Amino acid sequence: MEQGLGLLFPVFLGLLQRGQGEQGGSLEVEPPDPVVAVSLGGSQQLTCRLACAGHRTPSVQWRGLDTSLGAVRSDAGSSVLSVRNASLSAAGTRVCVGSCGTHTFQRTVQLLVFAFPDQLTVSPVALVAQQDQEVACTAHNVTPASPEALSLSLLLGDQELEGVQALGWDVEEEPQQGEDLLFRVTERWLLPPLETHTPLTLHCRATMKLPGLKLSRHRAIPGESLGFWPACTQRPQEAPEVPPPSSYEP
Repeated sequence: MEQGLGLLFPVFLGLLQRGQGEQGGSLEVEPPDPVVAVSLGGSQQLTCRLACAGHRTPSVQWRGLDTSLGAVRSDAGSSVLSVRNASLSAAGTRVCVGSCGTHTFQRTVQLLVFAFPDQLTVSPVALVAQQDQEVACTAHNVTPASPEALSLSLLLGDQELEGVQALGWDVEEEPQQGEDLLFRVTERWLLPPLETHTPLTLHCRATMKLPGLKLSRHRAIPGESLGFWPACTQRPQEAPEVPPPSSYEP
């Protein structure tokens, strides 16, 4: 008996879901991602649409959970949520609720606000050839500052530098300007001796990874002599000008 009920339950569930689809509608959100990232001071628009089966008039509305919702414009079948000049307080969950008669639909969107300006600093200002030295790279005025979202690395040319020893990762609050709290993130490495006449440039790279978003910033670390980082400090030599062949007239 229990086995028979177990076989009938999926069939009943399928009929129920199909009946809801016939009598209900389809709720769509644009962009469709469950997590949407917007830069600090930037703008983002979320559009929610609902089409009801038959001639029913849909009702659609955005709602916020413990956060400032933003500007909302709604009409029959759609609702547009606009976030302008986003602050960190704009981050949070937005819920689109739609209904077709007695059938209710719901979609949630998590809004993330990030800051990742092109503000990298490096230390030392210039490297010294053929000796161990500590190198630091700092990303300023960033958020989020977790290692899952932000990473710092050293590149030689376009490849990560091998043989470096990580010395530590520090996160400090930047001097606060306004209501938004931003961070200063520093990573330090012990750099092995590098040979002179290296034909590649050493860079610090900061990478911000968020759902649907990947951004990178670079800052070169020059050497102190022309022979150490020729790619940074030496201009390419121009080819000598070859005079045109002289013509001979009899």
